[in-house]
Amino acid sequence: MSEEKKTSIKAEVFSWVKVIVSAIIIALLVDFFIIANAVVPTGSMETTIPAGSRIMGLRLYYGFNEPERGDIVIFKYPDDESVDYLKRIIGLPGETVEIISGKVYINGELLDEPYLSEEPTGDFGPYQVPEDSYFMLGDNRAVSKDSRYWHNTYVKKDKIIAKAFVMYWPSLKWLG
Repeated sequence: MSEEKKTSIKAEVFSWVKVIVSAIIIALLVDFFIIANAVVPTGSMETTIPAGSRIMGLRLYYGFNEPERGDIVIFKYPDDESVDYLKRIIGLPGETVEIISGKVYINGELLDEPYLSEEPTGDFGPYQVPEDSYFMLGDNRAVSKDSRYWHNTYVKKDKIIAKAFVMYWPSLKWLG
């Protein structure tokens, strides 16, 4: 094989290696800084998000916006931060959350929750949400292990990883 041909093959291989390495670096940067992926292992968010669903969230969203009641978020579980959870924000900083006969009251006013498929039950609280923290509930309250049951009741703002925006498996659904 001629020296010219060897150089040509090396250049071609190096060209492909650069493309592959660049693609890997870009994918890692997107995954680490822009997009968060999550798998929902339980039925705690049904019927909004079925068990086994795959979710994408925007990591940068709360760098430009404040978390709002009703947002579905991916966050570090307060009792074990090595685990990521997905729940809905119910209580905002400074608010009092109380659950009476399954109905949620924020500062004494009934919260409208059209995303619930079943009438929840039970009495919990009242909870006084600390500054820079949030009270989280699952949409399927009968099976959801959420702020009502955690040892560390609230999620601090800096532990929110991303706002969930799309369920892409088993079907495509925008989450807002």
